[in-house]
Amino acid sequence: MAETYDFIVTGAGSAGCVLAARLTESGRYKVLLLEAGGKDNRFWIHVPMGYAKTFVDPKVNWKFESEPEKELNGRTMYQPRGKVLGGTSSINGMIYMRGNAADYDQWRQLGNEGWDYESVLPYFRKAEDNERGADDFHGSGGPLRVSNQPYEWEIAKALLEACQQAGIPYNPDFNGARQEGCGYYQTTTKDKRRWSTAAAYLRMAKTRPNLTIKTKAHATRVLFDGNKATGVEFRTPRGLEVAHAGREVIVAGGAYGSPQLLQLSGVGPAQHLTEMGIAVVRDIPGVGSNLQDHFNTYCTYRISKNLSLNALQYSLPRRLVAGAQYVFLRSGPMSGNGMYVGALVRSDKRLERPDLQFNISAWSTIDRTADGIISHPFPGISISPVHLAPEGRGSVRLHSSDPFAPPEIKFNFLRNESDMRVMIAGVRIARGIARQHALQRLMVEETAPGVTTRTDEEIAADVRQRGVSNLHPVGTCGMGHGPMAVVDPRLRVHGITGLRVVDASVMPMIVAGNTNAPTIMIAEKASDMIQEDARAAA
Repeated sequence: MAETYDFIVTGAGSAGCVLAARLTESGRYKVLLLEAGGKDNRFWIHVPMGYAKTFVDPKVNWKFESEPEKELNGRTMYQPRGKVLGGTSSINGMIYMRGNAADYDQWRQLGNEGWDYESVLPYFRKAEDNERGADDFHGSGGPLRVSNQPYEWEIAKALLEACQQAGIPYNPDFNGARQEGCGYYQTTTKDKRRWSTAAAYLRMAKTRPNLTIKTKAHATRVLFDGNKATGVEFRTPRGLEVAHAGREVIVAGGAYGSPQLLQLSGVGPAQHLTEMGIAVVRDIPGVGSNLQDHFNTYCTYRISKNLSLNALQYSLPRRLVAGAQYVFLRSGPMSGNGMYVGALVRSDKRLERPDLQFNISAWSTIDRTADGIISHPFPGISISPVHLAPEGRGSVRLHSSDPFAPPEIKFNFLRNESDMRVMIAGVRIARGIARQHALQRLMVEETAPGVTTRTDEEIAADVRQRGVSNLHPVGTCGMGHGPMAVVDPRLRVHGITGLRVVDASVMPMIVAGNTNAPTIMIAEKASDMIQEDARAAA
């Protein structure tokens, strides 16, 4: 016998955990939360530096790969995505960054009422429990703990000084009155442990009798009666199961999972669905279109003092010491995320807001792939320019009608000349930071791109060979009113009753910064809208 719930949420990721917790708070609604992965009980999930392990762990990670990218010499882009309670918030780098206030005002200018910065700020604050306390921009007492860096590492101090010597002003709060500048990152950690949405939201909600959480429950299809969503079909170790939704089905599978599930269910571009042998429920061309992601490359440097985290890979004694420090004292390098310092700058001073973010890390790597992260066998650091406003747009489509097959992901990175110009500017700014006195006393050599890479053409060739996705995919079920919009500003799927999408896929434009905090905000706001609509319909 299939059970009936008021709401069914597919995906217990950054958005799904928020929705499950908020929709069950009043006790009025019965909610089913489906997660294809397992419980978040693996040790490395909760250790801040453990994301180097979860980055490639198939037990908690979908480990997707993109299609070959034409402008990147035919390379594919590795796409780690969380397959566990908490979703990608359980395996990400934990940087707390909201984007620029103007990003949200632009969403409103595109016709998305209620998504301007003034309207979304209360939801950022509602979610937050900031270590610095509450003010006009931040909240305290919310589920999501936001913490300062645990220590002032010597290398972090040198990196921050170098940024300021390069002319980048100090900014004590990237999520405050202004975004531009350099400063220390805050992270979604609590007591030097990862604070995913599973920890922040589900931990307090899972004992509620009106919330049912099913792990290893892979949603395979949304069920319809005409143009009304009525339930979800999902696969568990026991076989195929069905649950009915009395009010709504809420798809929260992320920028890849949500368009994939909609297309498998017959909602998407009609021609593509027909080619896949799927009956069309609703022809919505925008499902899976408008894929956006930040793009980045790495400038890496060998340093003379053993201040970096590379030794955690190539030195067993240092690994043992770091492990003991963390397990027994909750201190040492494993208590932080290794990305202590960041900078937001404009590639061209004529721009109104930053279009480059520099992630400045206490390690340097040879490669990062689905096989693992390989550090240099010597002390090193990285200065990584990230393009925040890419022009390129990609897509997510089905490889087949098999719900367990990975989606077809195409980014179309660097097909616009302007995107490459920004990346070249980013490499030159990174080198300018590295040349400053605060770092020169430590510098041995630039290991990548290398001193022989000088001209714009040479830098561009290196970017094509080494540049990668920054793992912030959004936009594939974008909100709006035009022919390519998938959801309206209340995140209801156009033309279908009882179906919403709530996750990063609804962003009409990518924000200028990391995307986890904005996804949590979207779910906070959506939970209010969903309950408002439910009360109005009663």
